[in-house]
Amino acid sequence: MIPALPAVTDETVTAWALAAAGGDSEAVDRFVRALQRDVLRYVAYLADDTQAADDLAQDTFLRALTALHRFEGRSSARVWLLSIARRAVADNIRGAARRPRTDTTADWEDAVERARPAGLPGFDDGVALMHLVEALPRDRREAFLLTQVYGLPYADAAQVARCPVGTIRSRVARARLNLAEMMADEPDTTPRYAPAVA
Repeated sequence: MIPALPAVTDETVTAWALAAAGGDSEAVDRFVRALQRDVLRYVAYLADDTQAADDLAQDTFLRALTALHRFEGRSSARVWLLSIARRAVADNIRGAARRPRTDTTADWEDAVERARPAGLPGFDDGVALMHLVEALPRDRREAFLLTQVYGLPYADAAQVARCPVGTIRSRVARARLNLAEMMADEPDTTPRYAPAVA
């Protein structure tokens, strides 16, 4: 259990990060100590696995310290570090999904069917929904995916998209309206929004 430390302002933590980026080893230590608890709680929440939280926090700080020389303070060091933590968790989840799992169940297909929660959309529904999302205009699709699929707060999504928070809120609202309109169309009706070219 990490002992609680006095609250440190974002400005102070960012100043330590910038000093650490310049080679100040004492600033590195202060930066890590100040944000260690935040990172640990954040990765435990994202991964929904308290057992893996320590490893994910260490991975986050390893990535951050490796990239610290590139930190320029355009956002607070806390936001920068938590965005690295989010990528560390996402990479961990993707890696776990690729690893084969063994099971002693004789009839695995029956076990999967019984374990599936009732009332959820099926695979075909998910594919259809992703086609609709892909048909959104590019700016609305980006805002929708960042906030509704990846779970970023609006303020962080605005930083990623490099636009005001109000613009993100507006794009998400319009994306929802567009999706509702397209879902109300007949199945054989071509969506009115052509897929944006990547």
